[in-house]
Amino acid sequence: MDPQLVEVTQIFARFKAALVRKDFDHCKKLLSQLKVLLTRFPSLPPTFEKTPNAVQELLIAREIYEHAVVLSVKTENQDAFERDFFQLKPFYTDTCGLIPPSPEEYPILGLNLLRLLVQNRISEFHRELELLPAAALENPCIRHAVELEQSFMEGAYNRVLSARQTVQPETYVYFMDLLAKTVRDEIAGCSEKAYDSLSVADAKKIMMFSSDQELSTYIDEEHPEWEIKNGFVYFQKAKEAQPWKEIPSMQLINQTLSYARELERIV
Repeated sequence: MDPQLVEVTQIFARFKAALVRKDFDHCKKLLSQLKVLLTRFPSLPPTFEKTPNAVQELLIAREIYEHAVVLSVKTENQDAFERDFFQLKPFYTDTCGLIPPSPEEYPILGLNLLRLLVQNRISEFHRELELLPAAALENPCIRHAVELEQSFMEGAYNRVLSARQTVQPETYVYFMDLLAKTVRDEIAGCSEKAYDSLSVADAKKIMMFSSDQELSTYIDEEHPEWEIKNGFVYFQKAKEAQPWKEIPSMQLINQTLSYARELERIV
């Protein structure tokens, strides 16, 4: 075997062992070494030279970048996720016929869709979705992300929060937690505008907390302006803290009438 390929294989084995024991700092150091070594392989994107070891080099490089994506999730680094995902993506889109498909392809593509949804990058979400083959929608990981996006857009927040309780892949938990927080923040914002107060039981039910303590912790961390008193959550302080703006109703009426007169002249 080529000495460079042997070196990459050995370092990658150490990387995977460090990832299992959750030594993420060591993983990052080894990953940096691996990425430098991969630049010596001419068979990798974008050149795809047909070298004697091209298949082995493509396979191990793809696996390295897949593990890099997983590492970025475990270290909760969204910038690293985006960078590593785009380094990995050509191995999924441009190596058809060169190497067999990866069993991790759809889970990682679904994870990227979930990331875009969490970051509210909906147009990019749909662009990435349109690039996938129709058969990809039958994959549970892709379908999971699509159903979440539909629920989010419909305002069916209870379905989004329920999905957090049933998520299967461990790597999805980080983004699902972020999405659940986004949903709860949205519900909280609507609640304080719609009500002066809610009972603790109703607030807990609306935000889908399993205990009073979870609700109390959320309020302490995210909405200290709310007040829990006598079994109720009071939003009045939050409303008083918001600047009150008067709607210039007469000005809007005059502008609307002016537009109507101008439109009548044109017709």
